[in-house]
Amino acid sequence: MRSLKSLLIVAVALVLVSCSMSAKPEKNEMEEVSAQGEVIVLNKADFLSKVYNYEKNQTQWVYEGNKPAIIDFYADWCGPCKKVSPILKELAAQYKDDIVIYKINVDNEKELASAFGIQSIPTLLFIPKTGKPQIAQGALSKEQFVEQIDNFLLKK
Repeated sequence: MRSLKSLLIVAVALVLVSCSMSAKPEKNEMEEVSAQGEVIVLNKADFLSKVYNYEKNQTQWVYEGNKPAIIDFYADWCGPCKKVSPILKELAAQYKDDIVIYKINVDNEKELASAFGIQSIPTLLFIPKTGKPQIAQGALSKEQFVEQIDNFLLKK
């Protein structure tokens, strides 16, 4: 309990010390980024409109997107997350016409992390266009990502 309290204090301190200098992109800009094959950072409002509005649909998963997606729940200080990040960037470019890749910083979006029960990072959410999503924990290799994308998301 004491270490949890210490961790919470450190997390709050980091949030207070950090600053975000980037303006929130407009919806058209986000679609452009996706079309260019880049990883998109989500906040709660974007998540609710683009992925799943769990406030409106509390009992049933309803995907709001028009392409299958991967969501990377990560933190900037996480070593395995840093290994996954360049892989996701490559895959976003490789599959830019087929899927969307999102990132959610669990330190900045604690409510989203809590809503999905994220307890270890990286945690990856694979969301098909229809059906229920699948969760994977830990740093996956590029081959494992490609297998999930091809077999589960795109059903090739």
